[in-house]
Amino acid sequence: MINNKSMLDKFKLDSLVATNFKKVKLWLLIPPFLILFLFFLYFSFYDGLTFVDHYVESQKQLFYFLNGKLAVYPNLQLNLTHLGDALILYPLIIVFLFYASKLWEVVLTSSIMTLIISATLKKIFAVPSPAAMFDVESFEIVGRTLTGATALPSGHSMTAFMVISALLFAFMPKRNTNKLLWSVFILAIGIIIALSRVGVGAHYPGDVLIGCVIGFIVAIVGIVINSNLSWLNWIKNKRFYPIFMVVLIIWSCLIVTKIIGQNLPVFYLSLFSLVGTLYLITNAYIKKN
Repeated sequence: MINNKSMLDKFKLDSLVATNFKKVKLWLLIPPFLILFLFFLYFSFYDGLTFVDHYVESQKQLFYFLNGKLAVYPNLQLNLTHLGDALILYPLIIVFLFYASKLWEVVLTSSIMTLIISATLKKIFAVPSPAAMFDVESFEIVGRTLTGATALPSGHSMTAFMVISALLFAFMPKRNTNKLLWSVFILAIGIIIALSRVGVGAHYPGDVLIGCVIGFIVAIVGIVINSNLSWLNWIKNKRFYPIFMVVLIIWSCLIVTKIIGQNLPVFYLSLFSLVGTLYLITNAYIKKN
């Protein structure tokens, strides 16, 4: 009876996510694409300057302001910025792989698009990081000092906002009032994570803005692509659980190496999430057999 109820709950959650995703329409892409158009239109006019110089100089003061304000809490910014790393972020939602595989269909599809778009745009724009353009003594750097020409767009912001956007639509409430509260709450989390890239001195505000916008776009496209697909349904079959147990154990070991190198609370959060999910699927597998 317990097992039947547990399976029913799984299908209910997956059905809820699938139903919510079917409500997502392509017209939602209009606002983000308008933002991108206006952004690049503004930076298309750079009298006597190169694109890079105009891009950097036009937001130099804003970068210094935000960096100075956010870096007052260096440990917080360092923990937040790691939430843009898939290795640390994805464990926090890994349990949905078994209880709402539809969400992970979108996340995996969108992750591939995010990786390709991020790498392509970074190559095209080749904007140097703040540490390569400004005196490193003039602003706060928390964690690693990045000096490569890979600032635009922020990959961490893209990844974080893509996942946040997927969660936004996956668990959208039915009532309009709750929809507003949920949207403000979840998007605020995404913005806070993204701004941490400025707080640690790794990116300009424009990098973060474009990263968030593209992350949102990619999530919408991923949702629409997968709305009529169910290519992760096989995960519901418990005979495949041992494979995932091994993956989760390896993943946990990678997080442990992170903890050894840099003892941050966010790493423990990811580790506990992995271990918790490992326990749940191991317990379900043992009961099945």
